[in-house]
Amino acid sequence: MLVISDSTDDDPVGLRTSPVPRLHLPSPLFSAEEYLRAPLVLLLLDDRSYTGFTLRHVPHRRGLIVVLVDPDDGTIYPRAAAIGAEAVIRAGDNLSWLHLRLHDATDCRYAHWETLVAGGPADPPPPASS
Repeated sequence: MLVISDSTDDDPVGLRTSPVPRLHLPSPLFSAEEYLRAPLVLLLLDDRSYTGFTLRHVPHRRGLIVVLVDPDDGTIYPRAAAIGAEAVIRAGDNLSWLHLRLHDATDCRYAHWETLVAGGPADPPPPASS
């Protein structure tokens, strides 16, 4: 999984306990190959990362999930839809859903789904186009 974030926090999404290998890079440093090869991409979206991401002109891809940094950002859904995001989640929220999505994206190689659903509901976040 590729986590694109300009945050200095080494676990900005709250996935420290996830068994899925992660590559955490700032928005200007990920390569097109890393972006396209990753089974899932999490983009922590704020003004700086959005600008850096869009200037890279990366293609739309399945498995791009936007992580909301500022809960008061009213532009998140249009911006997420513009870059082709599959979903929008809040940092630290919807972790059961995200763990299941990671499980699916990595072809179940890192965790058993029974363990993942034991943590609570796995309702999906609202779609990026909402």
